[in-house]
Amino acid sequence: MKILITGTAKGIGKAIAEKFLSLGHTVAGIDILESTLTDPLYTHFKADILRGELPDIDGVDILISNAGVQNSGEDIDINLKGTIRVTEKYGIRDGIKSILFIASASASTGAEFPEYAASKGGTVAYMKSTALRIAPYGATANSLSPGGVITELNAHIIDDPELWGQVLDETMLHRWATAEEIAEWAYFVTAVNASMTAQDILIDNGEAARSNFIW
Repeated sequence: MKILITGTAKGIGKAIAEKFLSLGHTVAGIDILESTLTDPLYTHFKADILRGELPDIDGVDILISNAGVQNSGEDIDINLKGTIRVTEKYGIRDGIKSILFIASASASTGAEFPEYAASKGGTVAYMKSTALRIAPYGATANSLSPGGVITELNAHIIDDPELWGQVLDETMLHRWATAEEIAEWAYFVTAVNASMTAQDILIDNGEAARSNFIW
């Protein structure tokens, strides 16, 4: 299959690309940064999902919208409007098999920077609209909402023992997900799943559900 992923230069997007490539799929990536992937089945397009021309990429079977920013002053523009722009160009058409949006646990909890949380909440709502629109093609649309993930973006937390201990204490399982774990979810939801659609999957090690019962 032909997979198009945005934000493949690092982190979750790169891990998802590597997962599909390891299984022999053709992968195209869009990012404002240069690629560090060297697999012959990978083609990189350096482009901004919000501004300028998007590349012409035909025959996309699976679209994964992952590119985004946090607390940038443009979170709603890039995370939501940019995602919509990509989806409308490549995803809303006959021949699409699946569309996946990488949202965030903050889409339901609101426990992050305000514009970031709003952008991800909007992404989940847009996912549901997308699911309705591509259902006539027999295609699915879903979103993943990770909580804490071990990536370069969170290095300032991970590398601070005191802060790291505090954030792990906020989860039931006392851990964060790895980018590779999110990639496994992305593969299953898009390439294996055929019946679940219009759903947001929370992957947060029990952070949102954690409670201390005092009596």
